[in-house]
Amino acid sequence: MKRDLTNTKPAKKKYTRQDTLRGTITPERIWWNLTHYNLDFELDVENRFIKGSNTITYTVLESKNVMQIDLQPPMKITKVKQSGKSLTFKQDGNAYFIQLDENQAIGTSKEIEVFYEGSPRIDPNPPWGDGFTYNKDANGKPFIYTACMGGGASLWWPNKDHMYDEPDNGMVISITVPNDLMAVANGKLTATEKKKNGTTKYEWTVVNPINNYGVSLNVADYVHYSDPYKGLKGTLECNYYVLPENLEKAKEQFKQVHLMLEAFEHWFGPYPFYEDGYKLVEGQGMEHQSSVGYSGYQNGRLGTVQDPSDSGWGLKFDYLIIHESGHEWFANSITFKDVADVWIQEGFTNYAEALYLEYHFGKKAGEEYIKGLSKLIKNEEPIIGNYDVNDFNWSRDVYIKSAVILHTLRNALNDDTKWRAILTGLNTAFYHKTVTSADVENYIIKHSGLNLKPFFDQYLRTTTRPILEYYFKDNQFVYKWINTIVGFEMPLKVDINNREYWIKPKTVWTFYHLNDTDTNTKKELSIDPNFYVLSLKNMDK
Repeated sequence: MKRDLTNTKPAKKKYTRQDTLRGTITPERIWWNLTHYNLDFELDVENRFIKGSNTITYTVLESKNVMQIDLQPPMKITKVKQSGKSLTFKQDGNAYFIQLDENQAIGTSKEIEVFYEGSPRIDPNPPWGDGFTYNKDANGKPFIYTACMGGGASLWWPNKDHMYDEPDNGMVISITVPNDLMAVANGKLTATEKKKNGTTKYEWTVVNPINNYGVSLNVADYVHYSDPYKGLKGTLECNYYVLPENLEKAKEQFKQVHLMLEAFEHWFGPYPFYEDGYKLVEGQGMEHQSSVGYSGYQNGRLGTVQDPSDSGWGLKFDYLIIHESGHEWFANSITFKDVADVWIQEGFTNYAEALYLEYHFGKKAGEEYIKGLSKLIKNEEPIIGNYDVNDFNWSRDVYIKSAVILHTLRNALNDDTKWRAILTGLNTAFYHKTVTSADVENYIIKHSGLNLKPFFDQYLRTTTRPILEYYFKDNQFVYKWINTIVGFEMPLKVDINNREYWIKPKTVWTFYHLNDTDTNTKKELSIDPNFYVLSLKNMDK
C-alpha cells in the first residue's frame, strides 16, 4: 500500500455577509437571553400566505438597545412593538436590527412583539431544499409541511436564528387554518378554537427549550390515534397524525416506536421530552422536536438504496422512525451551538441505528451494520467545518464517518459498561443544552480514561485514515502509527496467527515480544474490523 502522509486541504470556501450574520453570535444577539416565543399566525392555504406575530420574551444580560431578529425574504417584518409602542428597525438582507427605546436594565425580563407576513419559500427538493411543501392527499385535500434545518427557521417565522440560544421556557405555537384541516406543531395540543369565519385555531404548547429548526408546521386532514408507552419516567404520551388513507399502515409500522423507545432509553437514558410527549406526524421525514416528521411506511431508507450497509440489517427497521427519533436525544436535547459541529447530532444518531439493532438483534447485528456503512466513507473533507458562518456540511461522512468514529472509540475503550455510562452521562450532563464539539470531546476524554485528544483531532479534523505499519523479526512484532497527526494514540485489537492481542501503538516504533517459540512460523496479521484503520506490512524490514 502506498504511504500517504499528507493531509489534503479542501479548497477554501467563500462566505457572504449573510452567512456571517446567520452563523455568528453577533453583538446584537449576545446581550439578551431568549426565554420564550409566542408564535401566532394564520395560514392562507389557497394563497400560500402567512400573516401573524411572534412575541419574544427575553432577559437582559447587558444594557444594549439594538436587537437582531432574523426573517428571510420574501417574508418580511411589518411592525415591531414594545410596551405598546412601535419601534424602528433596519433590514440587512435576512437580518433585522431593531432599535429599542426602553431602558434595557440588566436582569429584567422584557418582551417585543414582531409582526410579519409573506409567502414562505417553497422547498425545491424536500427536505434538503428547505421551506414549505404543498401536496394533496388521496381525497384531493391540502397536505402541507415544513423542513428548514439547513436554511433556518427564519425562512418562515421571525426569531433569533442561531442555535446557541433556545427559549428556556419553551414556546406556544398557535396556527389558524380552514375548518376542514388540522394544524399540528410541537408539544401538546392545549386549545382548539373554532371561529365564525370558517377557520380553526390550534394552540400547541412546548414547555421545554426547543431549537429553531425543530419547530414544525404540518397541515392536513389528519386522523389521530395514540399508543402510550410506559418508560423510565412514567407514561409517555405517543400520538400519531396520519393521512386517512394510511391509517392501517401506520398502526402496523408505528409499532416500532415502542421498540425504539425501549432501545434508546437503555442506551441514552429517558426520552428527553416527557412533558411535551412524542408524536409522529405524516409529512417530511425530519427530527422536529416532539413532533417527528414521517413518510414512507416501509423498512429501510426511502429511495433507491434501502439498506446502504448491504448487510441486510438495514431492512430490519424503519429508518425514519429510528433515525429521526434518535435525534430527540442528539439534536433536540443535546444541540450543537455552531453548525460546524453538526457531527454531534448526525454521528451519534447514525450510530444509534446500530445500537437499536444491537439491542433487539444482538451485538453482531450492530457491528455488521456499521462495518457495512464504513465502506461508504469518502474522506473528502474534515468532519468539523468552519465556525461562525452558516455552513452546513451535508456530506455523507458527517453521518457515516462520525458514526464509525464512535464505533471505533467504543472498541478502543473495550468496556461496554463504561461506554453505555458515557452515552447516558452525555444525556445527563448536557440535558436540554447547546454544546460544542469540544464539550462532547472533553466529557468523553474525562470519563474514558484514555488520551483521546489526538484521536478526535485525527478523525474529526483531518481526512486521513490511520495506518498501522508493522513488521515481524524473529519473535518480535514491531509496529507504529503512520498517516496520522503527531502523538496519535489508540489501543488496537489485532489477530496474529489466530491469536488475539491488544496493542498500544504510537507514532514511534514499539517492540512487542510474541509468545511463539517457533521462529520459523510465518506471521499473519489482521486488524479487528471494528476499528477504522488500515494496515501496512513493511516489506523492507
